[in-house]
Amino acid sequence: MQLTHYNTNFSQRTFPITLVCDNVTNAPNIGSLFRISDAFGIEKLILCGDHIPLGRKMTKTSRATEKSVDYDIVPSASEMVETLKSNNYQIISLEITDISKSIHEFKFSTKKPIALVIGDENFGVSDTILKMSDAIIHVNMFGQNSSMNVVQATNIALYEITKQLL
Repeated sequence: MQLTHYNTNFSQRTFPITLVCDNVTNAPNIGSLFRISDAFGIEKLILCGDHIPLGRKMTKTSRATEKSVDYDIVPSASEMVETLKSNNYQIISLEITDISKSIHEFKFSTKKPIALVIGDENFGVSDTILKMSDAIIHVNMFGQNSSMNVVQATNIALYEITKQLL
């Protein structure tokens, strides 16, 4: 028998993870980020940028999770990351760079809360934020493409982080 929300034995839990979105502006992606933030027990979702669409296209994919996920909308991702860093968060950016480490080999610390920074659908995490990061991690890929959808990569990252923090 397929289980539903009403007959699963998943226990609710909140992890010390803040998801910082550096100019993620695609409405379905934002809706999906609300959904996975809820699914993985993320403490807070911070949407950064000037044009964050929270309309019908977003709510179609969020499936009402925007009502249960704690979130903020702020204009500047770099200012938000600076604030989180000064509040003792470890800043971890999800981006493929010449110095990034594979997420599967990275050991997440339980000593400080985590700010996971994800980037713009076309340009990724900004260089300014990459320079402020305590670590840069990537998802290993084995095909010809050098990138994947921001939501898919975030799903993989949150799965690995929460698995390590359990």
